[in-house]
Amino acid sequence: MKILLIGKGGREHALAWKLMDKDIELYYLEGNGGIERLGKKLKIEEKGWQEIAQTAKSEGIEFVVVGPEKPLVEGVGDIFRKIGIKVFGPTREGARLEGSKVFAKELMKKYSIPTASFEIFEDPEKAIKFLEKAKHPRVVKADGLAQGKGSIVCKNFEESKEAVKRIMVEKEFGDSGNRIVIEEFLEGEEASILGITDGKQIIPLLPSQDHKPIYDGDKGPNTGGMGAYAPYPGIDDEALSYIEEKILKRTLEALKKENIDFKGVLYAGLMLTKEGPKVLEFNVRFGDPETQAILPLLKTNLLDLLLACEEGELEKFKKLGWEDGYCVCVVIASGGYPGPYEKGKLIEGVEKAEEESCIVFHAGTKLMDGKLVTDGGRVLGVAGIEKTLPLAIEKAYSGVKKIKFSGMYFRKDIGKKGLKFVQ
Repeated sequence: MKILLIGKGGREHALAWKLMDKDIELYYLEGNGGIERLGKKLKIEEKGWQEIAQTAKSEGIEFVVVGPEKPLVEGVGDIFRKIGIKVFGPTREGARLEGSKVFAKELMKKYSIPTASFEIFEDPEKAIKFLEKAKHPRVVKADGLAQGKGSIVCKNFEESKEAVKRIMVEKEFGDSGNRIVIEEFLEGEEASILGITDGKQIIPLLPSQDHKPIYDGDKGPNTGGMGAYAPYPGIDDEALSYIEEKILKRTLEALKKENIDFKGVLYAGLMLTKEGPKVLEFNVRFGDPETQAILPLLKTNLLDLLLACEEGELEKFKKLGWEDGYCVCVVIASGGYPGPYEKGKLIEGVEKAEEESCIVFHAGTKLMDGKLVTDGGRVLGVAGIEKTLPLAIEKAYSGVKKIKFSGMYFRKDIGKKGLKFVQ
């Protein structure tokens, strides 16, 4: 089968790595140093999705797997399906669940899906007036896509006023900041639950925990994610059942009632509060870097699973198979990220990390004159699998220590929040 992979980050390398089979011919649009070793670049003349879809059809592509959110929000799923190519990922209408925080919050309110209380603003002055009297801390969020950086936690009025200014006046995230959501601040542990759905039923994957802030101890500005681990041991069976029934299944039913046929990944970013799990945000695709921690543990054939979602045959999978143990993925970033950073730094030691039995997922890398160099903010994800969480953490960091490039940076505490639940 000929498969086209859309996206070029660590998540997409993990998907490509897990999809690879002797019967698969993998194509990609934009690769990285890892994806390029697994597939062929689809030769395209034009970069519009209509033209790309036609090129894919002429090349005999049968199935498209979409990694990032932006193409889904732009309607890539609709475009490929219209010409008879199967797609893993929702339609443009379904992708609004991630593409618009306002849409998602209003849907949750309408259908009693647990989430933080909120207000919506289109006028920065009205937002600031509300914040003057509001209890803090607060969370100020850009309505549209902002590469995981559009959610700003504000301890006091001055910080929240500055967040409104950055998003709505200075347009730090462009048109994504035309509207904002101001939420109550939820306290607790964060966790991620990704559900695979064919629009009729939904199967949760292993719970995981991402680490968004740049510095140890969850300090500093948010990034796209500095590491993740799975399974997250802070969710017991009772909480998992609650999340499945009151959040995942209820959201799928809500989408049906809104006449949205949703297929693909329904990703719930959660806060485990004293009142129970509440939704911080929804995503409509595999998480990055959660995917790099979840997929190495999946025993079920990934391609069969993704195809079943598109074909409405998910009932074939009563239960997914998982490896025993834990997977910890540590992201190595370029110095300066999430702010300005330099590219083109020579990367050494990937093979040595792999010799430590680690899996190295490429994100911001590329091959230049046969050498691997940096080409992004998040450069590599080093994943380690072991029977226990402490051993998985140790293995991942043993791999990280083998890798070198100028200015490299990584958090030193990935996975450690889970230790209190397993010791």
